[in-house]
Amino acid sequence: MIHNKTYSSFRIVVHAAYENVFSHFYFAHNQSSETITKTLLPSYQTIMIFNFGAKALLHSLQNTQIEVEKCFVLGTIKRAFSYSLPPKSKILVANFKNDAFFRFFGNVSLTQNVPINPDDLSDENCFTALWYKLNTIDNVNQQVNYILEFCEPYLRERNVIAEELTNLKEKSLNSIKVVASSTKQSERNIQINHKKYFGYSAKEINRYQRFIKAVEMIENSTSMSSKNDWFTIINECGYYDQSQLINDFKHYLNISPTKYLKFQQDICNPIN
Repeated sequence: MIHNKTYSSFRIVVHAAYENVFSHFYFAHNQSSETITKTLLPSYQTIMIFNFGAKALLHSLQNTQIEVEKCFVLGTIKRAFSYSLPPKSKILVANFKNDAFFRFFGNVSLTQNVPINPDDLSDENCFTALWYKLNTIDNVNQQVNYILEFCEPYLRERNVIAEELTNLKEKSLNSIKVVASSTKQSERNIQINHKKYFGYSAKEINRYQRFIKAVEMIENSTSMSSKNDWFTIINECGYYDQSQLINDFKHYLNISPTKYLKFQQDICNPIN
């Protein structure tokens, strides 16, 4: 949580009844006279952002700015991106968990880091109407509760394969092989369904989980004011060598692990 007189941001825990749909909500409000820019770590989630007040800005890898109005969907977040909150801006972010986004919208195609109006993914302008209602609610917790109640009727039943993949707790197992065996289907079919219902492949998420574990180990060392043991991080996270660790940081963040340490205060980690 960050909170002072001019800028505040914090996570909002989701009620247990919705913990399979949303991992959390995130709120940020810029009451300063300066534009505040942050970098969001990849989360491998699809997010829906409600923008109130001044228009927030997204920054593409090509250094172009995308102005954000009212409500939009962004996902699946596979690479870090920067965003700016100008003075008097306020955002509320819903983070869809696992296959939840596709349970709402079906098998839609999303372009990475390109905002889409959610009304363009449905047959009605219900999300624009939702934004207008939320804009009349001052309390952010009440806004979250309203979103949860609004979304419930739209949520489809979970696909059997998606449910098996989600409920597989043992990360050391090959999820594709395990679910293929339990459902008596080919591994290829499970791979296709994994991509369809989650928006990414099992191979992609395994690489990401390795990377995010390294990030958490670095952040823990920093919080304890201890020097990072890079060889321990490499071994415990399953990297072959230091160059593979560096490649992952450049892939997801476009910076090295040592530069991540320098700019860590400006990087928002959606997992924490």
